[in-house]
Amino acid sequence: MSDVINLNKARKARQRERDKTQAAQNRVTFGLPGHLRRAAREDEARRDRQLDGQKRQDVDKSENG
Repeated sequence: MSDVINLNKARKARQRERDKTQAAQNRVTFGLPGHLRRAAREDEARRDRQLDGQKRQDVDKSENG
């Protein structure tokens, strides 16, 4: 036979796990000092600019015929 489980306890345990995951993500996101967050944003912006500069230009459709 199967074991009887308390659905309320199972629901609360599942919520605790979600909260732990969210807390870990928040620690990573908001746990950095301001100057490191700014540096990370600047690095991301620089990567985006570099990637945009390397994109191929679309050829005008009227030239292809």
